[in-house]
Amino acid sequence: MAKYDKADLERRMEGAVESLKSDFSGLRTGRANVTLLDPVTVEVYGSQMPLNQVASVSAPEPRMLSVQVWDKSNIQPVEKAIRSAGLGLNPINDGNTIRLPIPDLTEERRKELAKLAGTYAENARIAIRNVRRDGNDALKEDEKKKEISEDDRKRGEEEVQKLTDRMIKSVDEELARKEKDILSQ
Repeated sequence: MAKYDKADLERRMEGAVESLKSDFSGLRTGRANVTLLDPVTVEVYGSQMPLNQVASVSAPEPRMLSVQVWDKSNIQPVEKAIRSAGLGLNPINDGNTIRLPIPDLTEERRKELAKLAGTYAENARIAIRNVRRDGNDALKEDEKKKEISEDDRKRGEEEVQKLTDRMIKSVDEELARKEKDILSQ
């Protein structure tokens, strides 16, 4: 049974690109985005829960997030969790809703965010190259087991490299878009 599976490699590489997009959505660009609060966990009912399991988040204005906590007894823990999440947000609690004004980004903070975006992109490239290595290893193993010829292996490696190049190009495009978004405010 041949180990090389092009569809599986493509799925895994696309997963790395999707993960990068998810990481990017959490980077603050000075506009209100409900995904900004995705990493926040709140200690309620004796355990850590994601914020989206205890409240709904909306963006009623371009520079304001609104957090509607379902159980009023959890407003203080939610406010505390947002404050300590390191997002640079200052919650305003009116007793029913928590409002989060999105402050302007400083030039220094923009550069930090652009650098962080670059780090995320490099991690995605590394993940894609690891998948390429797995694919090439599988091709070599298939050739060693005499399941494919040397020519088939070489063709397969070219296919894997083309797929890798396409996915890395996609990562680079996402990074360019995000950097432009961060730096052009």
